[in-house]
Amino acid sequence: MVTVSFPGLGIGEFSFNKVAFSIGRIEVRWYGILIVIGMITAFIYAYLYVKKSKVSLDDMTDVALFTIVFGILGARLYYVLSKLDSYDSFLDFFKIWEGGLGIYGGIIGGAIALFVTCRVKKLKAALVFDAAAPGVMIAQAIGRWGNFFNGEAYGVEPKESSPLYFLRMTLKHDGWRNEIVVQPCFLYECVWNLLGFLLILLFRKKKRFNGQIFLEYLIWYGFGRFFIESQRADSLYIGATGVRKSMLVGALCVIIGLGLLIAGLVKTRKAVLAEGEYADVFPNLTGRGSQKNDGKASRQSDAAEKKQGSGESSSYEGESDASEKIIDQVQDPGEDSFAEPGAYDEDRVSDGDSSSESCLPDENGESRDEAKYAGNEADNEADNTVTSAENTADEVISSEETVTEDTSYSEGNDPEPQEKE
Repeated sequence: MVTVSFPGLGIGEFSFNKVAFSIGRIEVRWYGILIVIGMITAFIYAYLYVKKSKVSLDDMTDVALFTIVFGILGARLYYVLSKLDSYDSFLDFFKIWEGGLGIYGGIIGGAIALFVTCRVKKLKAALVFDAAAPGVMIAQAIGRWGNFFNGEAYGVEPKESSPLYFLRMTLKHDGWRNEIVVQPCFLYECVWNLLGFLLILLFRKKKRFNGQIFLEYLIWYGFGRFFIESQRADSLYIGATGVRKSMLVGALCVIIGLGLLIAGLVKTRKAVLAEGEYADVFPNLTGRGSQKNDGKASRQSDAAEKKQGSGESSSYEGESDASEKIIDQVQDPGEDSFAEPGAYDEDRVSDGDSSSESCLPDENGESRDEAKYAGNEADNEADNTVTSAENTADEVISSEETVTEDTSYSEGNDPEPQEKE
């Protein structure tokens, strides 16, 4: 049994059993139950994250299984190597039920397994890392309450001047004579991970490259764990150096994570999307990056220039025939010469024909054809143009400007001379 209280919060003493239930001689502890709940929650979150990237459930299940197995082995190895003198045989390494897991070992072992599995299954490892990191934060927040039920992962007695003194906790195990006053470090880390998870959710749309969320997780967790570990009363040390392992690893996570994050942001500078995917800053983790295909736009531009050039050259051919057609067209314009008000040729506009610009709406919201042919002004102008064209047919033949003007008019464009580009 474990007896605890939170005097600063007004919560008196209460006791609970480390064992949730038993199946025969097998004891199922609250610690194990909460760890499993955390793993399931992390898996669900990761799958929902990568589902939109068309990663199958089978692939994510394979990744999760290998990550969990090697994560547990890594956590156990991390702890055992820190206390080799406490174990008499190799078999003691596998007695996980007796306690002894190091979270950093789990992160390292799980990360290696995740990377290898993604490479084998040809998945983008950086994308999966981004999916797993927030889920791991949730799993850690839930799993820390397993430390509470075990009566472990606590800190030294806080000073009365400390701002966290009101969170102090009294702790007593069966067999202890007296209770001790400690800091609930498990609670600190739980709150820290939940806050980090919420921040990642809030700013994940600012993501600029695959792997960014995982790096943010390393920085956030390493920074918080560095200070929380400094208050722990049961830390693992590097030999007789007095250096806490978790503080050292936490500092390395912050330094490495910041370096890679800054490098990634410098390379992208801004969010670069190509075919719905983020920029691949780390090719070894993400695979080859994709680029937009600009060839279609350039081909359309070339075709438009050729079409425009051919239209200009054809306007100077057959000047004599053109003048006669102009006079006939002005006298009897026909059905096709005058477009309906506001109408324009969509095909020519989409193909980039510059001559179609005269049919587009002007600043007043009316098309140029509509302005030209609407009302009595348009009729008077047409009559004047007919008379002028009949009297000056010879001048039309010799003048390139007049030919261009009439040709433009015959096509339904603005009769005013247009400047050449």
